[in-house]
Amino acid sequence: MTSVRLVLGDQLNPQHHWYQTVDDHVTYLLMEVREETDYVVHHAQKIIAIFAAMRDFAARLLAAGHQVHYLKISDTSNQQSLTKNILQLCREHNATCFEYQAPDEWRVDRTLKNLCTTLQIPTHCIDTEHFLTTRDDASRIFSGRRQWLMEYFYRQMRIRYNVLMESNGKPIGGQWNFDKENRQAWSGTPAEPIDWRGTHNHAALWAEIQHAGVKSFGEAHETDFRWPLNRAEALNHLNAFIKDALPHFGAFQDALNTEASRLFHSLLSFALNTKMIHPQEVIEKTVHAYQTGQAPLAAAEGFIRQILGWREYIRGVYWASMPGYADKNFFAHERPLPEWFWTGSTKMRCVAHAISQSLDTAYAHHIQRLMIIGNFSLLAGLKPDAVHQWYLGVYIDAFDWVERPNTLGMSQFADGGQLATKPYVSSATYIDKMSNYCKGCHYDKKDRLGSRACPFNALYWDFFVRHQKKLSGNPRLGIVFQQLTKMSDEQKDQIRIKAASLMSSIEEL
Repeated sequence: MTSVRLVLGDQLNPQHHWYQTVDDHVTYLLMEVREETDYVVHHAQKIIAIFAAMRDFAARLLAAGHQVHYLKISDTSNQQSLTKNILQLCREHNATCFEYQAPDEWRVDRTLKNLCTTLQIPTHCIDTEHFLTTRDDASRIFSGRRQWLMEYFYRQMRIRYNVLMESNGKPIGGQWNFDKENRQAWSGTPAEPIDWRGTHNHAALWAEIQHAGVKSFGEAHETDFRWPLNRAEALNHLNAFIKDALPHFGAFQDALNTEASRLFHSLLSFALNTKMIHPQEVIEKTVHAYQTGQAPLAAAEGFIRQILGWREYIRGVYWASMPGYADKNFFAHERPLPEWFWTGSTKMRCVAHAISQSLDTAYAHHIQRLMIIGNFSLLAGLKPDAVHQWYLGVYIDAFDWVERPNTLGMSQFADGGQLATKPYVSSATYIDKMSNYCKGCHYDKKDRLGSRACPFNALYWDFFVRHQKKLSGNPRLGIVFQQLTKMSDEQKDQIRIKAASLMSSIEEL
């Protein structure tokens, strides 16, 4: 019996049971294909990172004695298609069985299921052994409940895995969530940790990618590349985060500042989403840091909530909602993205910084994504799917299962509240409270209607004027509509006129 086992670029888990036994009758197939690089335009660093990590993974499998067939993007035998390459390799190896790990993306899952119906040999799909929940766990947890809420899901996960729990079934510290303690602005103290990531030189790989004609955007930084290639590097990053950043992560996880691109964030999402490390070990190390006094409870809980709560929850939403989730557009927004999404050249200092950082590093933390770029996109009425494709392309950690619900649901409210309990929008007030972005900006954070008024101000109120019928019944927006009713018709007209003027000149903002 000869088996061909497919390993996708986000399945780089050396601890999977597949690799614990060497079998000469098993060939592992890894491939770099244009089909996967081209379905959206990706950031240069994202392409480099995935290819480099795949090549490293394949080399380690070979060194351990496994049979590996690796197709590079430049190989003449590469048909640049998952299905075509699989069919070809199964024939070449006279395969009597085809196996694959369950993909995290609905599109790839459907492709492989369709392929399996055409193969004339037995096929098997097995678990990736990565997530703490199954695809349909969230659906079961919320079965019969009127609304899905991440907080309820998170508490169930805390109980299931006994994370930060007392023996009596109560949460340590007497409360489940310390979010209110995690909203401090950062003014420079404590100092941002030195970047703990090592560097790689991927000049040759980048040249190969370019020669193959793969389109990309953003800065490659191919000779000073800082994303991990393998589990060992990812574990070093995790340990450095626990030691140097976790103690302050909680307090400053929502902070924004032009002088710090990373602050106290872990930068582990790429390693997690490619399965180099397991969420369970991340959680255990975080709990240990709290138990040994290395990090306060609010910091440990806040970080664990992102891993055990939000990450697993968002995956459940994805699999419960696809494929129809892809077409969600609750507000019927259709405006195309302005060209400065690919340059960062806007006079709005907050947006310019968040986009420029994204283009330079393939990374921005969750508040930059949600409350700066996403906030503007929703207020401006940009097309949700266009925003989704930009996010999916630009961020190193963006894979469809995690990025699509975060963008369409949390950021753009395109699902009408299936994921988020309210649209996450703000005027300049929130941005100024949480950042130094407004200092030195071309626009006046306090002005709403003047020639240099911050665009967020008029767009914020215009958003609620335009969508009053759809949103006025939302209990979390009561105070907003109370304020809106106090405005005269003339004031509302002035807001509409200002917002229309801003949108007519969106490329010049």
